[in-house]
Amino acid sequence: MNIVSIYRTFPTEESCIARLEAVRWKGKPVCPYCKSDRVTSVSKQHRHHCNACNTSFSVTVGTIFHHTHLDLQKWFLALSLILNAKKGIAARQLSCDLQVTKNTAWYLAMRIRRAMEQSEERNLLTGIVEMDETYIGGKPRKGDGKEHKRGRGTDRVPVVGLAERGGNVKAKDVKKDMLNGKGLSALVRGSVNLAEATLLTDEYKGYLRMSRIVDHKTINHTVRYVDGDIHTNTIAGFWALLKRGIVGQYHKVSVGYLPKYLDEFRFRYNNRETVDLFGRTLRRGLGVQR
Repeated sequence: MNIVSIYRTFPTEESCIARLEAVRWKGKPVCPYCKSDRVTSVSKQHRHHCNACNTSFSVTVGTIFHHTHLDLQKWFLALSLILNAKKGIAARQLSCDLQVTKNTAWYLAMRIRRAMEQSEERNLLTGIVEMDETYIGGKPRKGDGKEHKRGRGTDRVPVVGLAERGGNVKAKDVKKDMLNGKGLSALVRGSVNLAEATLLTDEYKGYLRMSRIVDHKTINHTVRYVDGDIHTNTIAGFWALLKRGIVGQYHKVSVGYLPKYLDEFRFRYNNRETVDLFGRTLRRGLGVQR
């Protein structure tokens, strides 16, 4: 759903609230505090009163919209802009498009990313699964007197990814001491259906013992990047999207918030063929679909 559709479908605050209530409650309000359905609605105030726990509440309680003072239409517009931006959208650009402050735009984006969290998806990857790692961080400053190594010798933050060929991607930032056989094997065990998958990697030493837990094949990148069906081009394509977004849109991402941005790119990638991505994200934001 693009921004034109948002304006046409949700022209007023009432229409936005009506959609949230229809998605969350399907016409029958339930108290978010005690889960009772003994509820009296105050239609003019868009609020409801629970006769069981004597509490007043609205449809936004306990959701990504909780305690917001911003028009819900702008929330919906922000959601549409973020979902349709293949390489992400910076807070400053979002603030310009929505006519809000940069801090408000950043807050909106971070709240929306809560609906995209990878931790809520428990499905294991199957079939051909590619695995690789990349490194996220700023470009080195010229003339700072430091030796800036590339690849696995860099000081940047390592991110490990697994991509199901033609399917979903999982990505996680890790500490450097996790880039060994034990750490990488633990990631594979938690992300891949070992009995129904073939793992493809390069010849990095951390992957050498993967054949002990899963069917494992390697590609030697010093010789070639593709050998029939053996390659890691799928996960490399995801890394390209991620890095172009971080370098071109966000410019700089702190280590503390990096998992949120990984969730955003992974969520968009995994739902690239979802017809109603706006609706699905809205349901996740309301806690209806996890």
